[in-house]
Order: sequence, then structure tokens, then C-alpha cells
Amino acid sequence: MRLISWNVNGIRAVIKKDAFLPFIKKFNPDILCLQETKAEQHQSPVDLPQYEEYWNSAVKKGYSGTAIFTKTKPLSVSNGFPEKIVKKHGLVADGYGDPATEGRVITAEYEKFYVVTVYTPNAKDDLSRIPLRHKQWDPAFLAYIKELEKLKPVIFCGDLNVAHMPDDLARPKENEGLKGFTKEEREGFQAFIDTGFIDTFRMFHKGNSHYSWWSHFANARARNVGWRIDYILVSESLKSKVKKAEILPEVMGSDHCPVLLDISD
Repeated sequence: MRLISWNVNGIRAVIKKDAFLPFIKKFNPDILCLQETKAEQHQSPVDLPQYEEYWNSAVKKGYSGTAIFTKTKPLSVSNGFPEKIVKKHGLVADGYGDPATEGRVITAEYEKFYVVTVYTPNAKDDLSRIPLRHKQWDPAFLAYIKELEKLKPVIFCGDLNVAHMPDDLARPKENEGLKGFTKEEREGFQAFIDTGFIDTFRMFHKGNSHYSWWSHFANARARNVGWRIDYILVSESLKSKVKKAEILPEVMGSDHCPVLLDISD
């Protein structure tokens, strides 16, 4: 089974750039998870008859949103978090990051595992959303996937809006303490690792220069001055089934590139 995750930064924009269909044809994912779709399903000009489509679009037009395209029909699909998780972690306290209105999470249940795609809220340049990330969103998401894991192994993927380690961005010293590389955000990611989830890319690739997002400024992508903030993680019980994990920087059309996982079913 091949799973690919991609923050498309607007599904309509990436299709207009003639990047989406050639990507599908070349890499042929069994499950495709998208983040930042910025559209509702009826607004998407893409037609992929070989896939079932599941969308979770934000209430705010042209904002956020996730989607799953899958060749195998899931047993069930749900959007957002269960109400008990939302209430426990106070996620709607200021509206931002609200999984019920911002289309940030989709869960697809298959026979042997769950697939969860997530578009994590960023901390903002002034770090005003660090308390939400550190105290609410990251703990809520971890609690949710651990609840799922009690039933079946979990594969979760998406734009997590954090570089975990210094090797995950080109300029760690210059960015230490800034959005995407704060102590709090990195602790949120480390909690996934500490509870047994596997960062699949790091099973096969060590060191730096492996990035999935680049700023639009200063020709950053051409110079590969980037960040690895897009991930696919799996439950520890699936580790032996992971065959390949890659970043696909040659795929254009967004400021993010796709990340890929090949796993035996």
C-alpha cells in the first residue's frame, strides 16, 4: 500500500498549475491525504473516478481544510475530534484551531488500521498561539490517536507545522525559538515519539538537507533552504511493515512537497 500526504496550499491552485494529475499518474497512491485544500468538494475541478473522496472543509471560505482520496472504501470516516476530546482540552476557547469548523482532521478506518490526516494550526509569527498548541491542540491530538490505537494501529500524516530536530531545518540556530521551532512545539512532537509512534522518514534517512516546505522568499526552494514539517508516523506495531519512506521535492505546485510511505498490508 502506498500512502502519500501533501499540503497542496489550495487544491484549485495546484490543479491550475497542471501539477496535480501528473503527480497522481506518476506516483499512483492508494491513499492520498491532502492538507490546506482551501475549498469545498464541489469547488474542486479534479475528477479521479478510481478514488473515493472524503473532505473536511473549513467554515471560513478559502481557508485550511483536509481531504482523503482512497482506492479502498474505508469502513468508516469521521471529521474532527470526538466531543469529549474537544471539551477536555478546551479546543474552542478562542475559536482558532477549532477542529469542528476549520476542517483540520479526517480519520478513515480500514480493516487493519486507521489513517488520520491532520493540518496542525501554526503558532503565528508573534507566537501568540503557542499556549493553544502546547496546552490544547498537541495534547488533544495525541490523546485522540492514542484512543484510536486502543482499537487498531494508527497511521497519521500531514503538515504538523513543526521541525522536530535541528536536522529538520536548514538553519536551526537562526530559527531557534521562532514559529515552528520553539521548545513547546518540539515537545509536542516529541510526545508522539515518547508514546511509541515512529517517524517513518527517519527509519531510512539521517542528517539534514531533507525538507518538505520552503519559504517563497530569497529563492529558498532552489537553494534548498527549507524545513521538514510534513510527516507520516505509524504505530510501533506497524514498524516492521514499513518498506519505504520518502520526501518528493521534485513535485512542484505548492510551497510544500509530498511525503510518501510504502507499507505492506
